[in-house]
Amino acid sequence: MSGLCGWIGHGAGERDLIDRMAAPLAHFDGAATEAVNGSRSAVAVAAFDHARHLHVADGLVVALWGQPVPRDAALAELAAARGLATALATQWPKGPEHVCNALAGAFTLCVIDERNGEALLAIDRMGVQPLTWQLAGEALLFATSADALRVHPLGRTEIDAQGMYNYVYFHMVPSPGTIYRDQQRLLPGEFLHYRQGRVDTKPYWRMAFQENGTRSFEELQAEFMAQLRNGVQNASLGGKVGAFLSGGTDSSTIAGILCQVGGGGADTYSIGFEAQGYDEMEYARIASRHFGTRHHEYYVTPDDVAAAIPKVAAVCDQPFGNASAVPAYYCARMARADGITRMLGGDGGDELFGGNERYAKQHVFALYDRVPQLLRKALLEPAVFNFPGGERVRLLRKARSYIEQASVGMPARLETYNLLGRYGPQQVFTDDFLAGTDVGQPLASLARTYGQSEAKSLINRMLALDLKITLADNDLPKVMKACELAGVEVAFPFLDDAMVAFSATLTPQQKLNGTQLRWFFKKALTGFLPDQIITKQKHGFGLPFGVWLQQHKPLQELASDSLHDLKKRGIVRGAFIEQLVGQHLSEHAGYHGTMVWVLMMLEQWFSQREH
Repeated sequence: MSGLCGWIGHGAGERDLIDRMAAPLAHFDGAATEAVNGSRSAVAVAAFDHARHLHVADGLVVALWGQPVPRDAALAELAAARGLATALATQWPKGPEHVCNALAGAFTLCVIDERNGEALLAIDRMGVQPLTWQLAGEALLFATSADALRVHPLGRTEIDAQGMYNYVYFHMVPSPGTIYRDQQRLLPGEFLHYRQGRVDTKPYWRMAFQENGTRSFEELQAEFMAQLRNGVQNASLGGKVGAFLSGGTDSSTIAGILCQVGGGGADTYSIGFEAQGYDEMEYARIASRHFGTRHHEYYVTPDDVAAAIPKVAAVCDQPFGNASAVPAYYCARMARADGITRMLGGDGGDELFGGNERYAKQHVFALYDRVPQLLRKALLEPAVFNFPGGERVRLLRKARSYIEQASVGMPARLETYNLLGRYGPQQVFTDDFLAGTDVGQPLASLARTYGQSEAKSLINRMLALDLKITLADNDLPKVMKACELAGVEVAFPFLDDAMVAFSATLTPQQKLNGTQLRWFFKKALTGFLPDQIITKQKHGFGLPFGVWLQQHKPLQELASDSLHDLKKRGIVRGAFIEQLVGQHLSEHAGYHGTMVWVLMMLEQWFSQREH
């Protein structure tokens, strides 16, 4: 993986330590590494030439991974003449926040000023590129992968029980937490300022929604299409470019715009499954024919899944349970075999323009709040819950379910069907493990993130939450790691800073019109996208793991062996694992197969780091 790593406040020690820390960063793509050692600091950047930036002069080091662009024209001119890192060095006297806001695009940044014992760490607004850090005494260690951080002699390697619990709850470890004790990750749009052994973290940017827009649809549409072209053009710089194409609105839009800016048919890549209800290849073909792309397909098999599981676990520096990483990897691998060096993903469209089905669902639940409380408590709820034999009346059962869910406050209502919550933590985990965790912490962290948004509308508060939890913590790492494993770069045109800012100017109704998802997005693209794509139900790269697990012996053996080994760690109850694979899976393969996958990937992650 490309990235950066280093430390400040620790003796130089072994001169090759920084090289050994950087080694995991270039393990899969073989990117070149540049490193510099100071008297009490060191930094390394491992990346391809266009994404590796390093400035060293007079005790000041600026290290940057990514392809951001300066916001200021004069700074951009200086960067073109002397290099981006050198241009940023001129901004350091103006302060850390100024340096962060000087950049647009995806990046990870480090500034070390040994003269004053200071350092700055920062990541981009959307959290596309990560950064993990640890304070060890007065030493600050940092790396874009915890696997690099572990190499340093002061790096902590003890597993954090709370991080593990959060993983099983969310199927990933949400930032700022990690799987390791005393290690944290920067949040999207956040910077860390180190001074003489002490650290402060602070946001330099937050999503600010402008909810009372008055511009005409025609004006908005023109700007939207222009921003799309600019975003795809910016994301296409550096190497031979291709695009993921699932057949959904986002990937189809990116593919179509890529054909426009490239002046011809773009290379697009799709994954299919020979499993009923999971294959969306026909929609990808519709989009490809419509735009005239050079389309490439691959059908993932159960054998492919079994082969990829250890690899996915190895490339992830945190336990990661999003099964869609497997088809994303095979898609990127197919592109790499064709000489593609950079893939464009459609991620971010849902979280910017209101595309997730839960937005419409929560809108319906929120309507219950408009019913006067006296009417709810004195009439509706007694009638629904106390009706004799109501459990046998389908309409009353649905009414009870609606009221029960609508009565739960946000954002806890989003987790009504959480898999771990359905099983019960006490049924899943051992008592000894639970003694070191706070089972309420996941919901508390969601509430904190939800409460940080100043948006007034429900849809925008949900979007702000999803930009962090769904996008930065889940979907972006999925695609980033899959592409890293395949040896290609990836960029996300919808997450271009200008497009993000544009999305914030849309009114809540332009994102969710009643229960119509993506109202503006779909209307603006009518005539550009095929009608079948605009009207199709959302799907994505879902993996039929539960179905295949019942039929495919190698997958069964891999899952069984993994869960058997996990039992020995004293984390998950043996009785739960036996019930999961012996009873639950046969009852509902799709539902319970998710927990098998999550626990299997946890053990695979452990195993990959122990060998």
